[in-house]
Amino acid sequence: MSVAKKDYKRITTRTLIDMKENGEKISMLTAYDFTMAKIVDSAGVDVILVGDSASNVMAGHETTLPITLDQMIYHASSVVRACERALVVVDLPFGSYQSDSKEALRSAIRIMKESGGHAVKLEGGSEIKDSIKKILNAGIPVMGHLGLTPQSIYKFGTYTVRAKEDAEAEKLIEDAKMLERIGCFALVLEKIPAKLAEKVAKSISIPVIGIGAGGGVDGQVLVIHDMLGMNNEFSPRFLRRYLNLYEQMTQAIGQYVTDVKSKDFPNSSEQY
Repeated sequence: MSVAKKDYKRITTRTLIDMKENGEKISMLTAYDFTMAKIVDSAGVDVILVGDSASNVMAGHETTLPITLDQMIYHASSVVRACERALVVVDLPFGSYQSDSKEALRSAIRIMKESGGHAVKLEGGSEIKDSIKKILNAGIPVMGHLGLTPQSIYKFGTYTVRAKEDAEAEKLIEDAKMLERIGCFALVLEKIPAKLAEKVAKSISIPVIGIGAGGGVDGQVLVIHDMLGMNNEFSPRFLRRYLNLYEQMTQAIGQYVTDVKSKDFPNSSEQY
């Protein structure tokens, strides 16, 4: 049965709960700068994630680990200035919340005050429970993140699908219920079996947004550079490319170079 899409003027954490209750899927994409965020927001995306994936797609690092809190604040503030409708969620970067809950709170406060973001996202379950509770107690909305958690890549040793074994699947379900219980407003599940993700989404009342977690969850998220085909070296099964900007941009820039060198650009109508 199709569900009528409500015209939300501004997306809030409460809006996402309403969407889940009404059966409306949630759209979420990453953005890291003003210009891209303005396009994403204008296109009607519900949630913009200022992801620590900026470490990869913006700075060229192999993992998400090197990006700093200052850099995340810079990217987030650029995105917030562009948004009129979307909820802006900002990743707390590696090293800014794992060591102790007081540091986690200081990091979250800096993001909220200095970037103007609307919420923060943390990777992990029971092991970071105290940090999440501390942030929530300060009135800062928290989105959880379970399954494949890229900040723990050196612990896992691989980006393969998580929670395929019973023990890890059971812990993931327990962690999801815990995150709901302590007050998280939503949860990202990354690269886990679709049946498990659907089970989690049905077992908790907060929205579950998937990436590589099948269609049985409450919404989807992709990295903007991946879905637009700007990154032609990344082709996981879960990725659908909506454009091939790598090829189109390469051709356009190559044509510009040709036109400059042949003295075709600028022509008489393109000068004063």
